[in-house]
Amino acid sequence: MAPVIDDFAKEYLHSDLREIREVMLWKLDGLAEYDIRRPLTATGTNLLGLVKHLSISESWYFGEVFDRPFPEPLPRWNDPRERGAHLWATEHETREEIVERYRRVCAHSDATIAALAIDSPGHVPWWPRPDVKLFNILVHMLTETSRHAGHADILREQLDGVTGTAAGNGNQPDDAAFWEAHRAKVERAAQALNA
Repeated sequence: MAPVIDDFAKEYLHSDLREIREVMLWKLDGLAEYDIRRPLTATGTNLLGLVKHLSISESWYFGEVFDRPFPEPLPRWNDPRERGAHLWATEHETREEIVERYRRVCAHSDATIAALAIDSPGHVPWWPRPDVKLFNILVHMLTETSRHAGHADILREQLDGVTGTAAGNGNQPDDAAFWEAHRAKVERAAQALNA
């Protein structure tokens, strides 16, 4: 890539990553402790656990992959003794602790992104093609964070009906009659093919 395109691509991906990180944190706003921690799927997926998971993922991908390890100890997502521990918050972990750690991880990631060129080499030993560039990791973490923001949107909707991409761009459940009628229409269409 040419330097101008390199700089544009890096800033574009990084900007999108910064925005989607804020969406993840916004999904916790206004909810009680129980609601951000409670398992809302058969596999135990919950809002605070998604933030915890992303902090661990980012610390690895923008840290160890580029030989710039995050300076604080974090649970290992691949520790067989702690299977799934990175996906939920224990009663001893506070919301503030997890959110602030995520912010510190993001700042560490941002420093890595700023310090490296988009074609800087990294190594992901658990990937089939382990030799990567910063570009690959930016795309991977943007995809991973966006995927979990989608999960968070659905979980939040289950809790209080709020959906959307940001505090100022959220869909409030203020028109319950509309959404009830809309859901009924979708259900009728599904049932029509089930007959």
